[in-house]
Amino acid sequence: MTKEQLGTLIIASQETMYRVAKTLLRSDADCADAIQEAIVKAFSGLHTLRRDSYAKTWLIRIVINECYAILRREKRLISLDDVTLAQEADERGDYSDLYEAVSRLPDEIRLTVTLFYMEGYRIKEIAALMKTTESAVKNRLMRARAKLKEELGAEMEG
Repeated sequence: MTKEQLGTLIIASQETMYRVAKTLLRSDADCADAIQEAIVKAFSGLHTLRRDSYAKTWLIRIVINECYAILRREKRLISLDDVTLAQEADERGDYSDLYEAVSRLPDEIRLTVTLFYMEGYRIKEIAALMKTTESAVKNRLMRARAKLKEELGAEMEG
């Protein structure tokens, strides 16, 4: 793959990269940092791409790794801006019940749900992206559906 082809892929994958980053990171600034760093690493590590047909999966994996790196760096820090924005959003009711329920899922399960339902990745592709087995992906999706059904059902009744 040439650098020009990678640039075209990056432009075509902007929304996917953002949604994946937003699944793991709350802050838009952190999402932008992760994506920017992933793009730099993709260009510098282009020689590590073995097959052009896996380029998008490879790029998304780099984004996921950058998100986890940001989470590790900021694990103990809580931004006052994030708390304020979350409180304001709650007061305005900007988020749907489903979005709220999905956002409360653990990171790995939330990322699996996003990749499968929002991005349209197949289970086999998600397993490769997340460096896990297909059965683990299926189990995460099953747990996510059960948890969402439980939470949303309780909200509907209450």
